Amino acid sequence: MAKRISSACLGQLQVAFAERPDLVKRLQAFQDESLLLELASFVQGLKGASTNLAAVGKKRKLDGSTTAADNGTGTSEGWMDRSARPIYSAEISFSMPQRKKLRMEFIRGGDKSSGGVRAVDSAGETEFGISWKGVDQVICLPVPEKTKRQHNFVVIPRGYEGLSPSADGSEPIVWTVFEPSAKEKAAGTLPDEPGNTVQALNEQLAQFGNKVIFADAKEFASTLPESHRKGETAYHVPAHRGSKDGYLYFLGRGILFAFKKPLLFLPLSSIASISYTSVLQRTFNLNVMVQSDDGKEDQEVEFSMLDQANFAGIDEYVKRHELQDASLAEQRKAKRFNVNEPKSARDGGDANGAVTAGENGDGDETELQKAEKLLQDEEDEMEEDYVDEGSGVESSDEEEENEYGEEEGGYEDDAEEYGEEYEDGEGYDEGEGYDEEG
Repeated sequence: MAKRISSACLGQLQVAFAERPDLVKRLQAFQDESLLLELASFVQGLKGASTNLAAVGKKRKLDGSTTAADNGTGTSEGWMDRSARPIYSAEISFSMPQRKKLRMEFIRGGDKSSGGVRAVDSAGETEFGISWKGVDQVICLPVPEKTKRQHNFVVIPRGYEGLSPSADGSEPIVWTVFEPSAKEKAAGTLPDEPGNTVQALNEQLAQFGNKVIFADAKEFASTLPESHRKGETAYHVPAHRGSKDGYLYFLGRGILFAFKKPLLFLPLSSIASISYTSVLQRTFNLNVMVQSDDGKEDQEVEFSMLDQANFAGIDEYVKRHELQDASLAEQRKAKRFNVNEPKSARDGGDANGAVTAGENGDGDETELQKAEKLLQDEEDEMEEDYVDEGSGVESSDEEEENEYGEEEGGYEDDAEEYGEEYEDGEGYDEGEGYDEEG
């Protein structure tokens, strides 16, 4: 039986000869994949050249993210060069910085100052892109709450965190690929995703010591299974930032809040400390204090309405990376280029004689337990301050309490209102696509 060509090669042929599926089927009989790939690239180059001629005089000015994402290469020989032939291309649905279906192209980086990824429209115009050397992180994540398996690729530019506009105006790039079903894989009718895209990206990122990263159960996995695909592990935590809902991912290199604008990526090296607030029976809030590299004041980011079922896993992640201790922030910042390596557990004080959490008796007590203990202490103090009406002893404080309790609202009503404020939160609107509001 003749050996079949790889799914990567098949995908390139399907893109190049999209109008002639009969040719794609006949070309699969050839065994020389290098020749087939070169042929596919050549045909795609011809398509681009023809559309470029038709688009003369229509070229629009690229917005700041395109120029800025190049991060100062100052050359037309990189991803912005319209004559540069792509080594990989596919029709892709983008959700950032534009919600649009475009042709994604990877331009080979012959040296460390050229090449990159770009999005091209049907007229051959480059909509946006980024150079390989301008990439800080490339993250591949399963898209939550979708019946059909799909994955989002998130490209984070250098210097971007999402809390404030980056100096050069660069923005993340997000696109979606669909994972073929077992039947589609067996038939070979669709490219093997996300594997094809990951392989193509890693080949170009390797020269910069970078690679695609994934969600990892060793870092964090939700105790709640994937709602739309039973039995699958979920790596996300639904949360709100203000009025915007999204998903938190706790990764080996930082915390990501996606997939709506503004997308946030908080590297471990930029986190000063993490704490918990509004700890209730069903939900809690996560507060992340972020350091600024430009000398400005630290900024606190609050994520609300996190499910209590994920508290233990998040707390374990926080402690593993020592994010609960603000005194270690400078050490994390100094290890900016090695943040993915887990830190070894300390057995005693550090080099400066600082006492670790376990020595003062508080190390084994979680933030949730501390909050519950504090609430219980407050209730005990209230019970001590007031005696029952049947005790026969009535002080002026008791009279004030009774007067307040008789009024409409009282302590009991206030408590009920306070509880409802957090427990009756709105759910997430189910729908496809991503919000484009800034």
